[in-house]
Amino acid sequence: MAAFGTKAETLERLFPVIKEAEVLPLHYFRVDSWLEHEEEVLDAIQDRPWGRGALIVRSSTLMEDHAETLMPGRYLSVPDTVGREALRTAIRAVVDSYRADLTELTGLGDQHVLVQPMVDSPTMSGVVFTCDPGTGAPYVVVNYDEAGDTEAVTGGRASGLKTFYLWRHASAMPEDARLRRVVALARELEGELGTSCLDIEFAFDAADRLFLLQVRPLVVDALPGTAGQETALAAITAKVEAAGRPHPYLLGDRALFGVMPDWNPAEIIGTKPRPLALSIYRRLITDAQWAEQRVRYGYRDVRGFPLLLDFYGLPYVDIRASCNSLIPADLDESLAERLATYYLDRLAENPEFHDKLEFDVVFSSYCFDLEDRLKCRTHGLFDDDERRRIAGSLRALTNRLMRPEHPARIEDQANIRSLRGRLARIRDSELDPAARVHWLLEDCRRYGTLAFAGFARLGFIAVEMLRSLVAREVLDEDGVARLMASLDTVTNRMLRDRTVLAKEEFLATYGFLRPGTYDICSPRYDEAPDDYFDWSAAPGRTAEPEEFRLPPGALRRVDRLSRTHGLEPDAESLWAFITGSIVQRENSKFEFTRHLSEALSLIKEFGGRHGLDADDMSYVDVSVIEALYRGADEPGRALRRAVDDGRARHELTRSIVMPPVISEPSEVTAFHLPRYEPNYVTQRKVTAPVEVAEAEPAHLTGKILLLPSGDPGYDWIFSQGISGFVTRFGGANSHMAIRAHQLGIPAVIGAGETLYGRCAAARALTIDCLNHQVKVLP
Repeated sequence: MAAFGTKAETLERLFPVIKEAEVLPLHYFRVDSWLEHEEEVLDAIQDRPWGRGALIVRSSTLMEDHAETLMPGRYLSVPDTVGREALRTAIRAVVDSYRADLTELTGLGDQHVLVQPMVDSPTMSGVVFTCDPGTGAPYVVVNYDEAGDTEAVTGGRASGLKTFYLWRHASAMPEDARLRRVVALARELEGELGTSCLDIEFAFDAADRLFLLQVRPLVVDALPGTAGQETALAAITAKVEAAGRPHPYLLGDRALFGVMPDWNPAEIIGTKPRPLALSIYRRLITDAQWAEQRVRYGYRDVRGFPLLLDFYGLPYVDIRASCNSLIPADLDESLAERLATYYLDRLAENPEFHDKLEFDVVFSSYCFDLEDRLKCRTHGLFDDDERRRIAGSLRALTNRLMRPEHPARIEDQANIRSLRGRLARIRDSELDPAARVHWLLEDCRRYGTLAFAGFARLGFIAVEMLRSLVAREVLDEDGVARLMASLDTVTNRMLRDRTVLAKEEFLATYGFLRPGTYDICSPRYDEAPDDYFDWSAAPGRTAEPEEFRLPPGALRRVDRLSRTHGLEPDAESLWAFITGSIVQRENSKFEFTRHLSEALSLIKEFGGRHGLDADDMSYVDVSVIEALYRGADEPGRALRRAVDDGRARHELTRSIVMPPVISEPSEVTAFHLPRYEPNYVTQRKVTAPVEVAEAEPAHLTGKILLLPSGDPGYDWIFSQGISGFVTRFGGANSHMAIRAHQLGIPAVIGAGETLYGRCAAARALTIDCLNHQVKVLP
């Protein structure tokens, strides 16, 4: 068995042993030899058969690859070195990079410098982890680039980076022959080095030879919950296969599942939420309210289908049910069937659209460029008459929903207005804790999230209209930004109130908000006010948002467009619908969140009575509290049992990695991450240091903040003077996208796992929204 040494020593030991790859010829030397005999070292290198070609001079210190002092990438490597003087300069540069940590008296002379020939015309290069670097779960993870730059992945320069995951015990191997060889190399090195956690660099040359460039230990904390992984993945695979069969009440000939389409669970509760957050989200929204709202607004009836499926704690949207629910109810069955199949096929072929379902896949409302998009996207699939029928159905539905007297709209407005009064009645009651939690969530579901679902639908239609006005050149992006800044949403009011209200008054109004709206472990504003806000400035006065109105010429153009497209509202009414719907969507979210936050606080208090803290209670499925409301059981025993069960199940959840879109059962255990096209908000550019959002707030002024989700509870960040932000998940119409538009803050919404990971590891970033670029700064 080979053993780890420095980079050079490890490669030298593996050189005669490994069969799945080659090690490039190498020459290495101690730094003290270089410092004392520079010319002799250069002679020794150039006397090698390969020593006068293109070389790479690489760091090879004792600290870089030792498990206790692991520092990959700490020191310099210099590629494409040709000629004696260039080689001299490169070696000096590598040695100088050691001096930040070492001197001649503290081990500088003991370190190595490694020299090798460059890979000839590399065609694929990358890094393999033999366990998930974030969790230690048993997956082979391959990050690779096919652009011919052997340092593109490790240096963070790859724009076309691909990421492949393979569960260690999967029976199937990747279809790509080169990936199969990389996986075989990884397994061989595990055996030779006696560890299942390795970080391996590799490259293929123009002759399709595979080279091992580097291997070091990967230090991760092992997860305790992997014992049931095989059973869990087999069950998920079987569920995906069964769900893909035809259903008598659903249109479309295939099933897809995703973490971001429709109600965006990845953005709101995360991809691996704890049981309490997941169960409350399902109860309030995705079990029934999502479908109930769409029937009320004129879409197909899919009541009885849960939108969200629980794959061992990983929330996935049933995309087939979602697509069905966005087809107008009056569209004839045969055309609706073909439309649903088209939606599913388009997303399966373009999984990167999973966070842009309604913008890039589904046609769910009418707008001024709808017919152009229909023709462009569905050419050859639907004839002109069929496209006219689809557009006509969406036009009729949209006209109905834009009428202020629409019965469901009126009912939703009344329901939202009733929430505060109903909250007071529950607070003033003498109900026991389980009963109070039940009725807080029941009122939230019946009067809050159902209404919010309606306002969210209207808000989407409004944003689609706005985008189509930009497409028709009635507005430009700057006009959209000024419009968003002018809207009197709750976030704008909160930012103004923060400057004019005393601390106590401000917290009385906004104190119930918390980052992670469904997360009981996330403190409310009024539970940790000094962590969220700087109260040192005395209250003052701030200007009201500047009113935005379309110029008269633009109004006339909107009038003509409305008449031409058969829309009922005139320009003034249409503009009122657009602005009012965006505001109402954001404000209604604020209202129903109050009930939810109160329920979480009560659950925390309920657990405290039985010796359980917020972290413990985060593992309790809300159905356990509902059972205590409906029946007689000893609360402490029931809660403790639920905590133990939930914690064990969540450990298993944490060990499972699956793609953001699942289209085939085989993808449960072997998949590529889809390439993302993030949503860039504003047209601004900013360069600033990076701060990753943690459980505790940090000093954020002037920084680019990285958020794991776009949860509305993060609104407090906008009072901190941030320069920009990046979210892992989120869509163009998400809460945080709207906020960024309103406040003119450069943002990257829905960066995806790969780009987000690169940003999180960076010291600083440049976000260039106009050019759709994110640059990692050294």
